[in-house]
Amino acid sequence: MTTIISNSFLSAFFLLILSSLNFLPLCVSNPPPTCGPIFPPDAVAIYAEDIHFLQFALNLEYLEAEYFLFGALGYGLDQVAQELAMGGPPPKGAKKANLDDLAKRIIEEFGYQEVGHLRVIKSTVGGYPRPLLDLSASNFAAIMDNAFGHHLEPPFDPYANSVNYMLSSYLIPYVGLTGYVGMNPFLNGYKIKRLLGGLLGVESGQDAVIRMYLYERSQELVHPYNYTVAEFTAQISKLRNNLGKCGIKDEGVIVPTNLGAENLTTSNVLSAMSDSKSYGRTPAEILRIVYGTGNEHVPGRFLPNGGDGKIARQLLVPPPWY
Repeated sequence: MTTIISNSFLSAFFLLILSSLNFLPLCVSNPPPTCGPIFPPDAVAIYAEDIHFLQFALNLEYLEAEYFLFGALGYGLDQVAQELAMGGPPPKGAKKANLDDLAKRIIEEFGYQEVGHLRVIKSTVGGYPRPLLDLSASNFAAIMDNAFGHHLEPPFDPYANSVNYMLSSYLIPYVGLTGYVGMNPFLNGYKIKRLLGGLLGVESGQDAVIRMYLYERSQELVHPYNYTVAEFTAQISKLRNNLGKCGIKDEGVIVPTNLGAENLTTSNVLSAMSDSKSYGRTPAEILRIVYGTGNEHVPGRFLPNGGDGKIARQLLVPPPWY
């Protein structure tokens, strides 16, 4: 009897010990996981010269915000985030596009993302009022005419349907993407470089979504023109290369294999240089394209009165030898 009780007692005792061991990790205080540092301990957050580069980017961020918000919602910053416009003139000719549900959801998201970009840039380096933007159908029509080298009849209307709107959107985020890539080597402050990395990631994603949307429809004719979606992207990219004047930094969604990934593909969902690195552009190149004049000293097209910020304003004044 005593042996039975002793054995039962011992069994219960060991079960209790084992049970306690199973729950032991829950009672031990573990140190929190390491999540930093997010910058070198001796790093400088913002250098004075960094500020002007990020403020230059506001020109394109304003353009994208207004175009995407109006395209999806029929209204822009003055209703969504009036304080970010800072009293600048409303965009010329912007209106709601005739988008299918998929395109509307994509463009609406893009619009709100650009609001966030404007807010974070301004809160980090300051900014300036929204410049005058020309987002009229006639302006986009003139750009497409220049891309093809002749007048399209009827004039291209970016607001007419989803494909037209995505083709017109193809004009915009990629330019900002290349601008951020080109800007990166000139930045020094860790806070600015972190900001640029975050902005570049989203701009690249927007461009990839637009390109994928168009690539899926690459062989479709753009009504009522006798050109495919792929031909439109090729001509737009060619125009931007011509305006930028610094070689090939832009490619359509279908390319010859010598421009494809590892010189092996004709699909070109992501535009990239050799070794599949993103192309970069300088502020001067960006303005040549956005102005549509091929000249950083002569405004026009999307920014009829020119860009703002120190870099854009200085470039508006031609050099003495010009």
